[in-house]
Amino acid sequence: MRIPGRPAVLLASVAALAVLVPLGGCTVQPADAGGGRGLPVRVQVPGSRTPAPAGHAPAPAPAPARTAPGAAQPPRVLWARGDSGAGVRELQARLRQVDWLADGPTGSYDDLTEQAVRGFQGRRGLPPTGATDTVTWQRLVAMTRPPGTWELYRMGGQPAAAPDPRCLTGRVLCVSKTSRTLRWMIDGRTLSVLAVRFGSQYSPTREGVFRIYWKSRHHVSTLYDSPMPYAMFFSGGQAVHYSYDFAARGYAGGSHGCVNVRDETAIARIFAQARVGDKVVVSW
Repeated sequence: MRIPGRPAVLLASVAALAVLVPLGGCTVQPADAGGGRGLPVRVQVPGSRTPAPAGHAPAPAPAPARTAPGAAQPPRVLWARGDSGAGVRELQARLRQVDWLADGPTGSYDDLTEQAVRGFQGRRGLPPTGATDTVTWQRLVAMTRPPGTWELYRMGGQPAAAPDPRCLTGRVLCVSKTSRTLRWMIDGRTLSVLAVRFGSQYSPTREGVFRIYWKSRHHVSTLYDSPMPYAMFFSGGQAVHYSYDFAARGYAGGSHGCVNVRDETAIARIFAQARVGDKVVVSW
C-alpha cells in the first residue's frame, strides 16, 4: 500500500531495517497480546540491564556454560611424592642432568624431588604442582638424554647380579663387583641385598674366597684415622664396613680396598648376625 506524501524509498528502507535488526544479535520484544497498540517497540541487547516494560516479566538469565564432553582434561600424573620405583629413579637422573636436583637418584619421590619438579615446571610456564604429569615428563625428556647405569645407580640400589656359585652353601657375604652389591646369604637363600663400593685403581679390593677373622663394632683405621663402623675383616686390613663418605657422596669416592656400605641400618643388622668364620666371596 502506498502512503500519500511518502516516497517509496522510505518504505523500502524501513523494510530493510526490519530485516537487519535480528541479524545484529538483538531481540525485539513482542507487542502486548492484550491490545497494547501504540506502545513503543523496545530493542534489548542480551546481557543489558534495561528494565522490561510494565506488565512484562524480565527475561531469564542465560544458563552458565557447561564443559563439553570432549573438552581437554588435565594431564595424567605419572609420579608424585611418596611414589618409588625405576620410573622415579629415571626422573631423578634426568633432573640431575638439567641441574634441578643435586642428590640421588634414590628411586624414592621425596621432598627434594618434589621441589625440583616444582622449580622445573615454574621455569617453563607449567603449573608448579610438584607432581610429574605427562606434560612435565615430555618436556623433561625432550631436554635430556637416557641416563646410563652409573647415573641411575650412583647412590646404589642397582639390581644384584646372580650369586657366584661359591655363595650357594653356608653363611656368606657374597660381593659382586659387576653389580656393586653385597648379598647376605645362608644356604643359598638371600636375606638382604646392599649397595657397596670398592677400592680405587691403586688400592683395589681383593677378589677370592675369604673368611671373617675379626669383627669390630666401633673400629677406627690406624692407617687413615677414619671411622670404620661395623667392620668385618676378611683379608689383611680389608673389611666390609659402613662408610659415612659413601653415604654422603655415593660412587663419587672410593675406599682404600675395603667393601664400603652406605646403609647403616642394614649393615648393623648383618653385623649382628654374621659370625667369625663366615665366608666372604668377592667376585666380578
